[in-house]
Amino acid sequence: MLVFAVILVVSGALIIGALWGLYGYMPDWLQGNLLALAGGALMISVVIELVQPAVHDSGLLTTAAFTLLGAVIFTSVDYLIDEKMHNKGGAGLLAAITLDGVPENLALGVALIGSDAMQVAALAGSILLSNLPEAAGGAKQMEEDGNSHKRILMLWLGAAVLLSLSAIAGKTLLKDVSDDVISIINCLAAGAVIASLATEVFPTAFKRGNHWAGISTAIGLMMALGLHQLG
Repeated sequence: MLVFAVILVVSGALIIGALWGLYGYMPDWLQGNLLALAGGALMISVVIELVQPAVHDSGLLTTAAFTLLGAVIFTSVDYLIDEKMHNKGGAGLLAAITLDGVPENLALGVALIGSDAMQVAALAGSILLSNLPEAAGGAKQMEEDGNSHKRILMLWLGAAVLLSLSAIAGKTLLKDVSDDVISIINCLAAGAVIASLATEVFPTAFKRGNHWAGISTAIGLMMALGLHQLG
């Protein structure tokens, strides 16, 4: 039951965010600071929930190599979208969420196997906080680019389904695999998330939230750290 509740909340945030962006009101300063809050939470969650266990299980060199690979993969695709496909708007954010979300949700599914409730809550909460404002901003930008509401919602619904399936796969298909394989998945997820923070989340947060984004980042980091300590 916990599995489906966590997956529903995390992936459902994409749909709620898209609806918020299309039909609700969200001033730039709020979106920017929500993104910064999410970025801060993801910073600490990536290190504690993904990277540190990988170092313990597989060693520093393996962790560094696959984390870098995850960052390279994300950055390469993000570059192609922005520079070659000339899409810097909502579709770019959708691609970014999907690209880092697949390994991220695989890692979330893996975390559901052996972690306690608070550790899962720290990772899931960080992902949720990131998904909500990113989906809202992406959907709004896609609307401004001339896409119909139906097309936009279908795209975000598809992304939510894909990420849900990734989390379910992580929980069901990877429960018997070795720690080394889990570490590789976690590292790929960590690298993708780190790269997305640098190229998508924090630049957008500063642009829309200005210098307050720095404070929101610190708050988000401490919130995730507090959840981890409770765990």
